[in-house]
This record gives sequence, C-alpha cells and structure tokens, in this order.
Amino acid sequence: MRDICSKTSFFSIPDGLTGTFGSLSPVSSAVALVFLAAPAFTIAQTPSTPPAATDLGQVEIRSNRNNDTEVRRESTASKIVIGREEIEKQGDATLGEVLKRLPGVTVQGAPGRGGAIRMRGLGGGYTQILLDGERMPPGFSVDSLTPEQVERIEILRAPTAETGARAIAGTINIVLREGQKANPDDLKLTRSQEHGQGSNQINWVHNLKTEPLNGTFTLSAMDNRRADESLTEIDSDYRDDQVRLSESSGRRQGVHANARLQWKGEQGKSLTLTPFLIYSEYAAQGRIGARRQSSVAITDIALIDNQSNYKAARLNGQWSQRLSADDRLELRFGLGQSKYDQHITQTVVNSTGLLSNALDEQRFTDRNTSLNAKWTRALDNGHQWVSGLEHEGVRRIEEASAGVGDESGNLKARTARWAAYTQDEFKINPNWSAHVGVRYESISTEGQLSEDLKRNKSQVLTPLLHALWKPDPTKRDQIRMSLTRSYKTPTLYNLVAPLRYSRDYSPTVSGNVPTQPDRLGNADLRPELATGIDLGFERYLEGGGVLSANVFHRNIKDLIRYQTSLQTVPWSSYERWVSTPQNIGDAYTQGIELEAKFRLNQAWAEAWPVDIRANTSFFRSKVKEVPGPNNRLDQQPAMTANLGADCRLRGMPLTLGGNVNWNPDYDTRRSQEQLSYQGIKRVVDVYGLWRFSTATALRLTVSNLLPRDYLTATTFDNGTLRETARTTDRNWRNVQLRLEMKI
Repeated sequence: MRDICSKTSFFSIPDGLTGTFGSLSPVSSAVALVFLAAPAFTIAQTPSTPPAATDLGQVEIRSNRNNDTEVRRESTASKIVIGREEIEKQGDATLGEVLKRLPGVTVQGAPGRGGAIRMRGLGGGYTQILLDGERMPPGFSVDSLTPEQVERIEILRAPTAETGARAIAGTINIVLREGQKANPDDLKLTRSQEHGQGSNQINWVHNLKTEPLNGTFTLSAMDNRRADESLTEIDSDYRDDQVRLSESSGRRQGVHANARLQWKGEQGKSLTLTPFLIYSEYAAQGRIGARRQSSVAITDIALIDNQSNYKAARLNGQWSQRLSADDRLELRFGLGQSKYDQHITQTVVNSTGLLSNALDEQRFTDRNTSLNAKWTRALDNGHQWVSGLEHEGVRRIEEASAGVGDESGNLKARTARWAAYTQDEFKINPNWSAHVGVRYESISTEGQLSEDLKRNKSQVLTPLLHALWKPDPTKRDQIRMSLTRSYKTPTLYNLVAPLRYSRDYSPTVSGNVPTQPDRLGNADLRPELATGIDLGFERYLEGGGVLSANVFHRNIKDLIRYQTSLQTVPWSSYERWVSTPQNIGDAYTQGIELEAKFRLNQAWAEAWPVDIRANTSFFRSKVKEVPGPNNRLDQQPAMTANLGADCRLRGMPLTLGGNVNWNPDYDTRRSQEQLSYQGIKRVVDVYGLWRFSTATALRLTVSNLLPRDYLTATTFDNGTLRETARTTDRNWRNVQLRLEMKI
C-alpha cells in the first residue's frame, strides 16, 4: 500500500492559477488528499498476476446505478448528470440544498436560508437555469422545487447551440420526474424543528399505470415556520454611528403540483404534457430597533408586518414525430402566468428620526409564451445534425409604491426573444468526437414607466466548438476541449426598473446615504460577451465512479455592474445617492474544478463500501477597470469545496452519511469607492436512514449541524465620506424526521 500512496497525482494545478490558493481550508485539504490518492484505484483493481482468460474483446456491463455516469461519459459536450439516487440520498427539503453540493455550484445568502444558484462563483445572470430544457418562467425560484419533483439534474460547463449561449458560467437543466409504471407510489411525511419553530411537509409521487397514457403526478404541501434575526452596525465619519436589530417570525404555507403525461403512438409519434401549479402564502411579523451611538443614546422602534402571496400556473408540451428513418421533428410549446402580491408596513412606535413610517407595496403579473421547433437528422459517417427555431415572449404589469406620485412605481414591460441554431455532433474516428454549432439570438425589451417609454435591443451570434479525445478507445480515460462564445443579457430590471427609494430616507424629507441608495434602471445597457476555453480530464473507474479535473478561462467584454453616485434628481429637492447599472469595461475569470466519486473499497479491498463524494474548485477573476486589490467579479469566492460520504452498515438496515460544504470569506472592490465583504460559510449536514423493509424507512437529517453567524459588509469611501455597514445574520440547526413509504 505504501507503493500505491507514493504515486503522483493524476493532475497538477497550473502555476497561473495558484495565486491566492496556497493556503487551503481543512475541508479542501481533505479533498486534495482524495485526489492525491486517485491512481490507487487503477492499481487496487488490477491483480498482480491475472488468471488466464479467453479474450472476448471489450465487454461493458451497466447497472442502473451507473447509467448517469455513462450518459456523462458518452456526451461530447461536458455534462455532469445527477440522478434520483444522489438527489434523494441526503434527504434535503429543497432543491437548493441538493445543488449546493454539486461541483462548482454555490448558493448565495446565509446557510439554510436559500438564495440564488451560481456556477463557478459568478453572480446573478451568469448561470443559465432550465426547467425541462426551457428557460425558467419569470418569478420562478429553484427553491420552490422539492427534490421529490426532480428526476435528474444536468450540469453543462460550456454552452451548446441547442441549450443556449446565455451561460457564461454554465447551464443547470432540471428535469422533472418521469413516470415508471412498474414503480409503486412514494409518500414522504416530514416534521422539522429549527430554533423552536416547527414545520411540516408532505410529498406524494403517483405513477400512472394506464395505456397508452403513462406518466407521473407529484404533489407537495408545506407549512413552514422560521425565525429571522439580523444585526447591522453602521460606522460613519459624517453622521452618528448606528446599530439596528431586526427580528421576525414568519410562516410560509404552500402547495406545489406537477405532472408528466406521455402518450406514445405508432411510427415514433409521442406527445408529452407537463403542467405545473404553485400557490404560496407568507406572513411575518417583527420589529426593528435602531439606536444612535452618540453621547446621548437615542432609540427608535418600528413594527413590521409583511404579507405576500405567489401564484403560478404553467403548461409545457412536446410533440415528437419521426419523419423518416433518419429524420425526427420536435415541436415544443409553453404558456404560463404568475402573480405576486406583497404588502410591507413599517409603523414607528416612538420616533426620533432614525426610523419612519413606510408602506411598501408591490404587485406584478407575468405572462409568458414559448414556441420551439427542432429538426434532428442522422447523416452518414455518424453525424447527428440538429437545427431549430425558438421564440419566447414575456409581458409584465407591475404596480408598486415608490413614495411620490401615484404612477411613479408602475411598470408595463415586454420582452421578445428570437433564436435560430444549428449544430452537428459526430465521431471523427474511434479516438475523436466533435460538436460544432452556431446560434443567433435577438432580444428586444420595451418598458413604460408612467409617460416614459424605454427600449433596448441586442443581437448576438455565438459560434461553439467542443471536442472529445480518447487516447485509447478501449480504456476509460478521456480529455474534453471547448472553445465557445457566450453572453449575459441585461435583465428586465437592469433596463427598465422603476425607481426604488431607500425605505428609511424619504425623498421629501432629506437626502439618503451611499450605503442605502435609491435604485434605477438603465435602458442603454449592452450585453456582456465572453470568449471561453475549457479543458478537462476524466477517468471513469471500472467499478463505477469518476475522477475529473477541469480548467476554464473566460474573457468578458462590457461587464455590467451597479455604480453609486451623488446626483441632482427630479424626484427630490435634495441631492440623492443613486445606484444604476452600467457597462464599466472588461474582465476575466479562470479556475480549476476537481471532482472525485468512488467507493472506498475500490482503492483498498479491506475497506468498508463507503461512497465518497468530493469536489473542490478554485476561482480567480479581475475587473480591469477597477483598481486592485480584490477587484474580482461580484460574489465570487476564491474557492468552494465539498466532502461527503455514505455507508450502509454491515449486518444492519442502517445507512449513515453526511457532507461538509465550505466557502471562505472574501473582499470585493466593486469600484474606486465601493467595497463589499462576504463572510465564511461552513455547512455540515448529516443523516441516518433506518430501513424497516423494502417499502418503509425512517430518516433523521440534521442540517447546519454546527451553525455559525453569517457576516456581510458594504463600505463606501470616496476620500471625503466614509461609511461601513456590517450585517450579522443568525442561522440555526435544523432537525428533520421523515417517514418514507412506497405504497
């Protein structure tokens, strides 16, 4: 065994990427040890003196457990596939908790509180999230999905012409549950406890057993209670320092239902319908206490009442028909509507000017439609040619209270997107496969704020090239290469957002402060364009599992970032600090992503069959127009790491497992005057599963086992004015008990 461990690792980190990566956290050190031991797998599985055998050529035996790995292996474009077994392994309550453990994925916000999903540490808009291959409908959140509703998760590190090029960081495609006629229904009853607040959840998956119609129906209902607490300390050199404590207790009740219904006819005809319904209500009451840190302490107290509800309905459909032995036509459509209504009241109990009465109302209705056509043709020499046309339309009507005037917060907007693409996937020879494509996309946005009409139009042509090289086709090592162009379009709110005032600084009373600016859109924004290179090595283990290392680089042009400045404005007689999005120049990002999935006894025959999951990613970026140090892209940590294990105990119907997720703290210089800080995130999750029979099991999951406060800060310093706001968000351990039954 000493000889095995003395071998060198199958990868090395390029010198250009080391930079600040020299000192690793305990989690990343453990992950690194896993990778350093990687070559042991090949040696441990090969007898020193193989017995004589008849050569039958290359024979592969595949089990259901390894199907996801084989799909990943056979894909020419880089793809990671996470199937049902891994999705349900940890017993997560939301899909966001599943995603945070995947290679290169980070979740914003405090642990256990949900947040935006990002790949490669990049901020909002860089990661394309699809639902059954379609873009997420407006207002839809990944956290609104439960793991029981999902069949598999596909991660594409580089864009393809078919999936879309609005994916500078990559694409996450969430595929909803597929029907299995032979499977019984799944029923899961969950009770959880967090900081004295109890929550309940029920999930039911019903498999249709009819002919010729088959499919699945999924229903989730929840009644969740949660406490929130945060402390903000404001340190200023031009006004009195302040401390603000915000406490609230909220309750969210909701019902989610979705189905996948499929009809199969003769001659390759099929129709698939996927309806989706969501209804959610949220109510929270709390208080804010503000204290001025002066020679005579002054305290204000305000009561907060927050009421909101969200309703969404969507129907997606796909018609597929084989036109000939070599041609297939697919037509897809989607239509949906969502409504959101929020009402926040802030009532001051005793006022000395630190807090004020406020009413924040927002109501919007989104309607969206999509229509896509795809033609697939199999050509000679193994070519698979795919071409398509896409159209998507979104309309939004919004009413909101902005503080002055009845119409100033209202918005009517629409977005229309057209796209055309073609791509060819083919094998050049047994060693080489290629994937070549090109995509054209045009996006028009139009918004009306009161009497002001704003328009924006962007057009992007994106060529894409992927290659897969197998040095020895009879073995299981391969190298991936991608050269792509991708882009990020300004969001509707970047372009035509209604004016939003900082709540505690009314424009009719006084000016505001740079750490709490007013916000406004910018209709003149251009899309960000990125040229990218990806290079990856993958080793697929004979007994299942994979080891991989992937290096990437992106050059980004016309980076969009919010900038804050003091302006004379028409909505106030005072000068106001205003934050607006702007194209500020060029940037780059690069990194290395490492992943290992294997069973421990593949390397050491005497070891228990423990499933190991480990990944660590290192990131580095630079915004060229912003002076250093720490002039990185927004919300990109230097690294992220996960280390997890699962083991079925011998002689007992008990499975134990857990995962450690780690993100270090980091500073970001957003401009010459603006800085931000994100604190350390360390999340430990553990579980135990006791199986009474093949149909019944009891699962105990403890999420965020070792909770720690989450720290963030913003600083404004222009040489004359300096102010820092530091916020501490509390989070707590969550204990969940779940009864899992097949009925």
